[in-house]
Amino acid sequence: MFPCVAIIGPRQCGKTTLLHTLGDEWKYFDLERGADMEVIAHDPDLFLRINENCVAIDEAQILPALFPALRVAIDSERARKGRFVITGSSSPDLMRSLSESLAGRLAVIEMSPLMWAEVHGCTSSSLIAGIAQGATDAPTLIKGLSPRASLPQALDYWFRGGYPEPWITDSPRFSDRWTDQYIQTYLQRDVARLFPALDHNRFRLFIRMLGGLSGQVINIAEVARALGVAQPTARDYFEIAHGTFVWRRLPAFHRNTAKRVVKHAKGYVRDAGLLHHLIRVPDLDGLQGHPQVAASWEGLVIEEIIRQLNVLAVPIDASFYRTAAGAEVDLVCEGPFGVIPFEIKRGQRVDLRDLRGLRDFISEQDCPVGVVINNDTEPRIYEERILGVPFVYL
Repeated sequence: MFPCVAIIGPRQCGKTTLLHTLGDEWKYFDLERGADMEVIAHDPDLFLRINENCVAIDEAQILPALFPALRVAIDSERARKGRFVITGSSSPDLMRSLSESLAGRLAVIEMSPLMWAEVHGCTSSSLIAGIAQGATDAPTLIKGLSPRASLPQALDYWFRGGYPEPWITDSPRFSDRWTDQYIQTYLQRDVARLFPALDHNRFRLFIRMLGGLSGQVINIAEVARALGVAQPTARDYFEIAHGTFVWRRLPAFHRNTAKRVVKHAKGYVRDAGLLHHLIRVPDLDGLQGHPQVAASWEGLVIEEIIRQLNVLAVPIDASFYRTAAGAEVDLVCEGPFGVIPFEIKRGQRVDLRDLRGLRDFISEQDCPVGVVINNDTEPRIYEERILGVPFVYL
């Protein structure tokens, strides 16, 4: 549908593997390979005149001069579609180049690590697919749903996270070593190259801090004091972590509400396996008794819902809601389906008295439905506009 498609996402999520499935007619170039960089960087305009169709360029953020050349090449035959695919681990320069040089000329796809049903090869319908298709009443949403895998499989995914390589090798020892090397590579290569003026020792400490901050409303001043840096610097650290897909910033929902609400953003380490490595949880049993267990489960479910909606090409705004009195909704998704709030519980049983914040939000915003994600044995309708759905049905 577009002359160019940009696939962005964290390192090692599968972008390069995806490029190699495009077909034999496509030419593949990797800008981290010296020979390919030399071929393109010497004269990007000439390169794109010679290679004018079916060109895939990996790690495009390394060469900012590529983007103006792409604009010229695309505009030379604007009506021609499907010519270029580029990938990149996000950075301020990459996103700025895409928005400034290629606005209207490309589509951007955010690729994530594996979703939980992908790990188990499940193809049955999910709750999120029903929402994406426009179903917004409780009976319709749960009709025909079936578990997409078992609870032990879901808990295993929760502990291990979604990066493909540890699943392919399937060794706990390898997974631990791989995650440690991933963090080191992220710090020493990606961040160091993109932000050479950064205090890398303090940023390394900041990345370790993110494990303890996951699931919290973020107070920039407190983080800055703990790191011994100025508040603007701490704010930049969060922007870098968010922009490189390590951290998901979840803004506060505060539109059309008469109540006093918290307006600071909340945040989560995006991948549960990465989070558990940062907080040094050795196994699933150790996670169950860890102080961060609730925040970890909450982050997993939030990330899964957002990833599924992204994969289904449903544009959404994701936020959270908390009033000054303490009423809270863990995730609010606004999209073509309206406003749908999600409350996340780790247990099997749900006390309906704990759903007051969800109930009030649904009434105040006139939401078609509210969803409680839990670990029950089957979906249940709690009230006319509130349903409970086990995680294994997501």
